[in-house]
Amino acid sequence: MNTINLTKESLAKYFDHTLLKAFATEEDLIGICKEAKEMGAAMVAINSYPVALCKEYLKDCDVHVGAAIAFPLGQTTIAVKVYETQQAIKDGADEIDYVINIGKVKEGNYAYIKEEMTSIVEVCKSNNILSKVIFENCYLTKEEITNVALISKEVKPDFIKTSTGFGTGGATFEDVELMIKTVDGACEVKAAGGVRDWQTCKQMITLGATRIGTSSGLKILEEFEKEVGK
Repeated sequence: MNTINLTKESLAKYFDHTLLKAFATEEDLIGICKEAKEMGAAMVAINSYPVALCKEYLKDCDVHVGAAIAFPLGQTTIAVKVYETQQAIKDGADEIDYVINIGKVKEGNYAYIKEEMTSIVEVCKSNNILSKVIFENCYLTKEEITNVALISKEVKPDFIKTSTGFGTGGATFEDVELMIKTVDGACEVKAAGGVRDWQTCKQMITLGATRIGTSSGLKILEEFEKEVGK
């Protein structure tokens, strides 16, 4: 992506405007929805409980509501993740970001990872909902990232995603590059976790990330305007 051609409006469309804190109140959630609507973000990224609240607030605009599933640890069964996905969709979710079972990756149990991914992606596809698979790269080796990306290349979720933002590290340029190279166009890549300024965001977009998960969207847009002036 040539970032020279970006405008403030087109940059905002990269953002999954994020509020995933345990202590988020209804007032906070309405606030994040209001910000997302005003900036023209792609999505609000929230936990699954407040999906209906946010969907009601955003019903008259094109900002999607995205539910985080098994967040942030990924340590629930496939059946529970599928149920949470189905419930979030019933409540109005337009997109699903689920956390893989990281322990199964560390065990080398890739058959489980494929079954889990297939189960959730099938629910999303049958409901015309976008699916995103959160790897949590800070806990994975480069070989493990590659292996999960190769499964993704076969299963074809809409996106694979670097991080929850709640682990020991977030998105890195190296990991985004590796993920994009490995899936080879079979799905898109979302960079999330630690993307808090325009310079970092710009590099992620230049590398090929097509979504940016961030709670700093307003700050990034301000910095972009100062640099680019449009």
